[in-house]
Amino acid sequence: MNMSPNFEIGLMWFRRDLRLMDNAALHLALSQCARVHCVFVFDQAILAQLPRADRRVEFIRESLVELDAALRQLSGKAAAGLIVRHALASDEIPRLAAALQVKAVFAARDYEPQALARDEAVRETLAQAGCAFFTCKDQVIFEGREILTQSGTPYGVFTPYKNNWLKRVAPEDLAPHNSAPLAQRLLERPPGLQQAVPGLGDLGFEPTNLASLKIPTGEGGGQALLEAFFERMDDYHATRDFPAVKGPSYLGVHLRFGTVSIRQLVRLALQRQAAGSAGAAVWLSELVWRDFYFAILVNFPQVARQAFKAEYDAIQWEQGPHADALFAAWCEGRTGYPLVDAAMAQINQTGYMHNRLRMVAGSFLVKDLGIDWRWGERYFAEKLNDFDLSANNGGWQWVASSGCDAQPYFRIFNPVSQSERFDPQGKFIRRYLPQLAGLSDKAIHAPWAAKPLELQMAGAVLGRDYPHPIVAHDEARAKTLRRYAVVKKSGPQPLQI
Repeated sequence: MNMSPNFEIGLMWFRRDLRLMDNAALHLALSQCARVHCVFVFDQAILAQLPRADRRVEFIRESLVELDAALRQLSGKAAAGLIVRHALASDEIPRLAAALQVKAVFAARDYEPQALARDEAVRETLAQAGCAFFTCKDQVIFEGREILTQSGTPYGVFTPYKNNWLKRVAPEDLAPHNSAPLAQRLLERPPGLQQAVPGLGDLGFEPTNLASLKIPTGEGGGQALLEAFFERMDDYHATRDFPAVKGPSYLGVHLRFGTVSIRQLVRLALQRQAAGSAGAAVWLSELVWRDFYFAILVNFPQVARQAFKAEYDAIQWEQGPHADALFAAWCEGRTGYPLVDAAMAQINQTGYMHNRLRMVAGSFLVKDLGIDWRWGERYFAEKLNDFDLSANNGGWQWVASSGCDAQPYFRIFNPVSQSERFDPQGKFIRRYLPQLAGLSDKAIHAPWAAKPLELQMAGAVLGRDYPHPIVAHDEARAKTLRRYAVVKKSGPQPLQI
């Protein structure tokens, strides 16, 4: 490959694509420029909003160490590698471009409102200095308005979107971007910019339990997880709903920060589906959901602040000290419903929550406690390692029934029956609520219904070792149906699942 460059010097701005393999923006930069610098900015505008011990910052930092080494190895130049800055990205990218005499900056497109505003500001500043700014698609297969209805409007329902997506996807959409043949164009860093990736302390952050949780980082970690998942992908459809079973791919955080390529995952899923794998077909559907939620955020940006279905903003949620106390109990895993509390312990301790539990815990907050879904959305945004605005918002609006293609308002998860169905032996509950470990497989789902002797034999005293339920589900369900009456439409009778 010997593409004729259009620019003498370019700058590749890594963001949500922390890998070399199949990196669309890196390939574009190398194909368009005779020489290329690479940069990552720890953006102070983002970091300022985070807790001082944040696994995501540590994940990024460790992934950058690997990326820096990989760039030097790919280029064959010891002084090459990644320029890492800690600043306001909107200021630093134009400043760095000027200092390096860059004529074009390249980045993968981001779709979140704040990121779009940042990129527009960068574009304007660069343009004033005579420097071009190019972005390209990388973190999705189809973006924005690429998948539309026959009438030319964005989809608001998933299944027809998915059907169109599957009809449209072609080999060229999934073709990998190989930067290796152009690696000689990677520049050595100027002497003043050859610093190592800064440590957490240099960034004002503290170490977390990321290493003890054995969460693999970087491109190598993403590939290791993918290889492990490949061995069980065919069973994904049968295992994915059971939190005590190793069913998911655990690639969420790698997709979030681009240490794995979405094109690689879709290619693999399609290959396995073609071979008759039911598990791969369901996993592929989950990857399409990811594109769908990105498209919703782009085409309906108001969802970041309000309900997709505007009439749902008329719902009167609980407010005041009582609501604050209910929310705190939910956040801290003190609801008295073991599966909900175990799920909250999981996210608080690890930054991960199983997808089935995200639905159960979310439904409990909104439809058992009557708390505004936006409270839960903010909490997950702070805690989840794989937090992504589009998917998080979509998931919360789904459980609140206010989103696109959401569960009907009268579909209210019963936390006990969900527990009995998806953690039948209580293995997940016992892992995160060891104080209940001595209860039988039956009693562990609803300790308040256990016989006093069984509680005594298990060494569990309700109100001391584990709380009484903070609400009665049947009463809460009835209250929710009344609360949602403002959006009630004629249709099926209420269901309980």
